[in-house]
Amino acid sequence: MSFDGARTAGVSGGRPEQAIGRANGGALVPGLKNGAAPPPTYSTHKLRLNPNSDHRPDNYEELDLEFNPLIFSSLERYLPPNLLPQVRDVKLNYMREILLGYYPENERIRLQKHREYRQKIISNYQRLHLELYDMHPTNFFVPSFLKAINENTEQAFRNIMSEPSPGIFTFEMLQPRFCEMLLAEVENFEKWVHETKFEIMRPSTMNKYGAVLDDFGMKNMLEKLMEDFICPISKVFFPEVGGSILDSHHGFVLEYGIDRDVDQGFHVDDSEVSLNVCVGKQFSGGELFFRGVRCDEHVNTETQPEEIYDYSQVPGRAVLHRGRHRHGARATTSGNRINLLLWCRSSVFRESRKYQKDFSSWCAECKREKKERHRQLVAAIDKDLLRRGGETAT
Repeated sequence: MSFDGARTAGVSGGRPEQAIGRANGGALVPGLKNGAAPPPTYSTHKLRLNPNSDHRPDNYEELDLEFNPLIFSSLERYLPPNLLPQVRDVKLNYMREILLGYYPENERIRLQKHREYRQKIISNYQRLHLELYDMHPTNFFVPSFLKAINENTEQAFRNIMSEPSPGIFTFEMLQPRFCEMLLAEVENFEKWVHETKFEIMRPSTMNKYGAVLDDFGMKNMLEKLMEDFICPISKVFFPEVGGSILDSHHGFVLEYGIDRDVDQGFHVDDSEVSLNVCVGKQFSGGELFFRGVRCDEHVNTETQPEEIYDYSQVPGRAVLHRGRHRHGARATTSGNRINLLLWCRSSVFRESRKYQKDFSSWCAECKREKKERHRQLVAAIDKDLLRRGGETAT
């Protein structure tokens, strides 16, 4: 993908998910209707640097594509002006060619295998609580959270939130009944995995326990959670990291305890915005610790005293933060703790980030360096003025 005329054919380098977000795991389907004429060909595939905010993108949700439909809706506003009035199939194939430039053949094969893996689970696993697989806001969320979402203003959000440390928001979110159902569903899924000896993929390389909720059928529900309930909040509080243009997600649960993963090492998430909600059970320990927001270049820099914050987890209460906010989880010393996590991503932000050098709007270390450069510049100017004043006096 390129901005302002740079060629994109044969793109290489970097992790694919860093360039365009996590793909949906679909097959390579062109998305054209039967009998449709092939789209025009282009010598280069370019996107505009600034989106057309007045353009209403097409809906791609009913198409069976290898990328999340929201990615296409987000990218469409960045298409060249002459493409915007074209039929959807033309725009779809133009954007798809750009996205596929980031996926070598072996990556496409991996995505196809993951789709087959997911389909095998969905076809064989017997769901316990069917209501979990569709969005039912009044059954899932506490009234105060729903009220704030319906009002959809910064003040409404702040009325239900606390911000104990800059960029970390905590609030009551999930109904106890939802937490109970999710715990039972996860236990049921783990039981099925054990009984069938089905080898499942864990949420990340850092975890030996837990499950990817999208893999056993909750993808649509989690998409709704991101689109209708997280995006309105992240648009207000995290616009500088793509909070208003989130278009894909990775949803999962993690399990902690003496016979599970004990703690979580210091890390950053593969997300723009992260939702973390403890859903139970009885436990001690497991505090989250946060240590400041960093870009890739500064991810291992020192923590400043004002960036230190520890959070004690409470079932049903959510923590929302930037994915680049460095954090970890202390050891769960007794009982079992299970957390629901939703990593929300923006393919547009990830692409635009590659063309930027200054991340001082969200990276604390970039901001400190920029402030120090400004201080040194002012000091140099003052020194020069004093020198000139002295020369004039003599």
